[in-house]
Amino acid sequence: MTDAKLLHYWEVWYPRAAATGILVARGRLEPTDRLILHAAPEIATVEVNDDEHHPVAKGVDLQRTQDTPMCLLRREGDRITREDIWPTDADMGTPVLLPGGEVGILKGWWNAEDRMEWRWQAEFYNSLR
Repeated sequence: MTDAKLLHYWEVWYPRAAATGILVARGRLEPTDRLILHAAPEIATVEVNDDEHHPVAKGVDLQRTQDTPMCLLRREGDRITREDIWPTDADMGTPVLLPGGEVGILKGWWNAEDRMEWRWQAEFYNSLR
């Protein structure tokens, strides 16, 4: 008997590069309806698949909503939406995906009132089980 958890793959593509787009990040994490993406491109296509590569949700050509260092991807049924955000206390504990695919948990956020500087903390955990 296995103790395997159900996992989803979140893939973020920049669709306007090269012939078929460029992969920005591909993260594997427990199912969630909210994922913060760091350093999102101005337009992104997001695909969520289960462990068996079955489609779960998708968002195509999601446009930047404002100039921020983070964007919140929301899963609403089989649809992904995008909102560029300055994280608040309500976002603490949300998974955060970095370009390249590493997934952590947002643990802290601060930004200057003029939004010209910010500091954030994320926790990363890995297990081979």
